[in-house]
Amino acid sequence: MESVPQRDRDLETLVRRRAEAALGAEIAGIEPIAGQLGLRRFFRVTLASGPVATLIARVDRPEDPAGRPAGVPPEPPLEPVRALLERHGLPVPARHGGDPEGGIDLLEDLGDRTLRGAAAEASPADRSALYEEACDLVPRLQAIDDPGDDLPAFQRRLDDALFAYKADLFATWAVGRLGGEAGAAARACIRAAFDTAARAAARAPQRLAHRDLQSANLHLVSGRGLVMIDLQGAFLAPPEYDLVCLLRDSYVELTDGEVERHLDRVRLRLPEAPGADEFARRFDLLTITRKGKDLARFLYAAAARGDERYLPYVPGTLRMLRAAAERAAIRDPHLRDFADLCRGLREAPCAR
Repeated sequence: MESVPQRDRDLETLVRRRAEAALGAEIAGIEPIAGQLGLRRFFRVTLASGPVATLIARVDRPEDPAGRPAGVPPEPPLEPVRALLERHGLPVPARHGGDPEGGIDLLEDLGDRTLRGAAAEASPADRSALYEEACDLVPRLQAIDDPGDDLPAFQRRLDDALFAYKADLFATWAVGRLGGEAGAAARACIRAAFDTAARAAARAPQRLAHRDLQSANLHLVSGRGLVMIDLQGAFLAPPEYDLVCLLRDSYVELTDGEVERHLDRVRLRLPEAPGADEFARRFDLLTITRKGKDLARFLYAAAARGDERYLPYVPGTLRMLRAAAERAAIRDPHLRDFADLCRGLREAPCAR
């Protein structure tokens, strides 16, 4: 059987060849970069000569089928959605070429400083300014209309199948592992909560969303500010979706006061500005489904892949889920059983 190191060497060789062909430059070195929960691979490529000193090789690999509902196609390539956002003035990495058929994109090296790292070190005032800048990306994204050329981002949406998938993921990988009862009654309770979110989302305006606009996917670049990466998952979703990803982020736990200030400021800037009550209701319902899915993915990665990097973020994610469920149950009393289920989940098993 081929060893993992040999596969890695073969992949580095392929990246080297594609970079040399695309840039007409000699490659001085290639360094692997740790990815996130997905299986996509990244390399920092150093050029001996050429138009830039370094660039990032982004290499698509076969997806983990557990990352999407059965029967749903994998995420589309990075292009052309990156180019669309670039044309509309959104901050995205420049592209230096690549091999579309081989799933390789050669992108601008944005460095290693992310909003996630910057927020951890910032003063309260500086953190607020960073999140204002990040929130302001959301109305700019939502202002982009379908160009009418069958761009995948405008053919995909947050639909019932995705909500059902997230409900099953939460029941299977989170509830049983956090001390809850994952039987038929619990699954019905979870499905009812996620179905409530699905109905609310279906009635909402559908606007372009990044889909994973969280602190690890925003790089802080000197002279440019925040730049978005991981764009290929873009789809149509309610106006609150990206704001949930950003302000209820498992990696940066903002206070409720911070979240409320940012939401109050950005809501009226959205192209189809929702009323305050419906905005708050959808925000909490989408938080339930987003944090339920995140919990499940963190625990799945540890149990199925042996990847325990995300276990320290489980307690904070669970706190956000519980709080959103409590607020949702006040507005929708039929969600009380779901809020009680979330309150009964334990933090201790995953705070390693």
